[in-house]
Parts: sequence; structure tokens; C-alpha cells
Amino acid sequence: MAEDEAFRAEIATWMRTHLTGRFASLKHRGGPGDEEADPELRKEWERELASGGWTGVGWPREHGGRGLSIAQQVIFHEEYARAGGPGRMGHIGEGLTGPTLIEYGSAEQQQRFLPQIIAGREFWAQGYSEPNAGSDLANVQTRCWQVEDGSWRVSGQKIWTSLAHESDWIFVLARSEPGSRGNKGLTFLLMPLRQPGIEIRPIRQMGGGSEFNEVFFNEAVAEAGHIVGKPGDGWKVAMGLLEAERGTSTLGQQMQFLHEFERVVAAMRARGNLGDALLRQRLAQAWSGLRVIRYNALRMLGGNRDIGLKREALIYKYHWSNWHRDLGKLGADVLGDAADLVSDDDAIRPLQQLFYFSRADTIYAGTNEIQLNLIAERGLGLPREARPAA
Repeated sequence: MAEDEAFRAEIATWMRTHLTGRFASLKHRGGPGDEEADPELRKEWERELASGGWTGVGWPREHGGRGLSIAQQVIFHEEYARAGGPGRMGHIGEGLTGPTLIEYGSAEQQQRFLPQIIAGREFWAQGYSEPNAGSDLANVQTRCWQVEDGSWRVSGQKIWTSLAHESDWIFVLARSEPGSRGNKGLTFLLMPLRQPGIEIRPIRQMGGGSEFNEVFFNEAVAEAGHIVGKPGDGWKVAMGLLEAERGTSTLGQQMQFLHEFERVVAAMRARGNLGDALLRQRLAQAWSGLRVIRYNALRMLGGNRDIGLKREALIYKYHWSNWHRDLGKLGADVLGDAADLVSDDDAIRPLQQLFYFSRADTIYAGTNEIQLNLIAERGLGLPREARPAA
């Protein structure tokens, strides 16, 4: 529609005007596998976005957001990625913490945290994964208990915590009922990361970066008013948060994928192997797979049902993660021997990073095996996989 095209032009113009000067070096930086790129400047960029009203675009106006329609949110994320907008330092806060507090948080929590997220002044990490839990999120061993003054103490360990060393706060799923098992007896807490009793240790990856961390809690403190929901409601809150992961930003993600695809094409041209029949076939498969991802995302976002409940949403992560892993393999094969040695060449390093990081796509946020179980059990209504007796 005409108004949508005008809105698209408004975003593109704003990005051209503002992603310049000291921010120009951030173009196409800070995405998966590159999250350590200039975090301080990217935090400044969050505040620049906030000054233009481009944070919380889908949040309700009464909570400080822009209240854009689904179609307008899609346009924003597409144009942001098309312009080379950097990976968002505020992603966890804006995409996960904020919507969770809007849905489940108290009025006091909303007043305390939402304005800071929208303004790009506080940044969040996610405290879900644990060393012995694998993809079984309900196998939480981190413990929490309430003390006389009403506050909570937390002891345990979280792992694969993205950018915890750059974050101010973390939401933590912990076990509050001794002896409880599985998804029972869990509590959802909000905790400042800079406090005694919390230690953050970086995890060095094969690509050379360490955006992931281990986070250790030794009787760390969460204030009495920083429990979301009631004690024991943690699983409900945690599942509500995860539904926010498959939202309108998926269209922006695909624009980033398109940029990576174009890097692979450029590498093929530069190396003179566009005539290689096998590589051309894989390139064609990558292009068609990317279009399928886009069409499924549009189908997923259409209609009035909640995103997290749609069958289309159940297949999304499984499809894109396998596609992205295969694109990484294609990029490495196009580079040939040049892929084997770490390089700072702008024509080589991004494809190396793509290969390294995309290996993890089918593991994090639920392994392929877990995704297939979800598709079978929730999407197709098949019998649940046999599980050992408790």
C-alpha cells in the first residue's frame, strides 16, 4: 500500500542519514559470529535508534513503544537489515525481557525496567541454559530461596550466556521448591549482574571470539520485587518468553541471510568458480531455500493467532538453522584452501565466521532433535516420545 511504501522510504532515509560518521564502521557488523564487534559503539547506536523512535517498535504505546502493526514491523526489520544495521545490543531486552514484563510483570517492574530498555540505557542477558541440561530446559539445577527480608538468594551456574560480560541485568530461571522435578517448582527472577556473588567467565570459541560466557551464582541476590509472577510460576513465564523469539524480526534475519548469500556469490566471482556446476547447483538450492524461509515467515506472521502457537512457527527454527549451516559450508568450499587459515581479509574472514558460527545453529535454542519432537508432538499431534520414568 502507498502508506507502507512511504513508511519504508522513511526508514531507509533515516538509516542513510544516521548510519554514517562514527557509526559507519558498524554496517553489517555485530551479527551472529561477530557479536564482539565494537560493543560500546553499538550501545551508542542503541541510544541513537531510541532518539529516532526506532526501539520497541512493536511494543504498545502505553509501555513506551511505537505500537506499529505487524506489516510495519516487518518493513522496519527488513529496511534495517537492508541498510546494514548492526546486530542489536538491546535484542534480549527489547525482544525478550520487555515483552515478558509487559505480559507477566507487575506495574512496578514495568515502570522500573521498560523505559531503560527502550532508551538503550540497560542491557540484558538470558539465564536459561545449564551445563548438564542440554536442550532440556526444564532440567534446571540452579537453586533459589527466599530469606527473611523477602529477597532471594541464587546459587548455581548458567552457560552459553550471550554477552553477559556486556550486560547490566540477567533474567534467571531457578528451582525454588526443593525436591521438585522437571518444569514444576521453578521461579523467574531479574538480577543485576554487577554484584558480589556473580562471576562471569568467557568461553573462547573456535572462531576466536568469546561472546558466550559461563555465569556462576554464589548466593547472589534478587530483590523481593524482582520475581516475575509468583514462586513456582517460572515455567509459564519462561515459555511465554520463548514464544517472543519467533516474531517479526525473522524477516530482518532473512535480509541478513541475503547479505551473507551475496558474499558467497561475490567470492565465487572473485575466485572464478561461478562455472563450477556443483557449486552453482548448491548456490541455486541456497537461493530457493531462502525464498522458502521468507514465505513461511510471512505465513507464520499472518492471521490473528499468537505467533508461538502456529504450526508454521514450529518448523521455522529447524528450517533456517539447517539452511544457514549449509550456506556456511558452501562459503567455506567456495574459499577452498583459503578457508583453512584465519584471515583478516574482508573477502575471507566473514565467510570463515559464517562457517564457524553456523555450525552451532542446529544446536542452540533447541537442537534439531528437539525441534523435530516439537513438530511431531505439537504440530502433528503424534504420540509423545517415550521418556524414562521419573
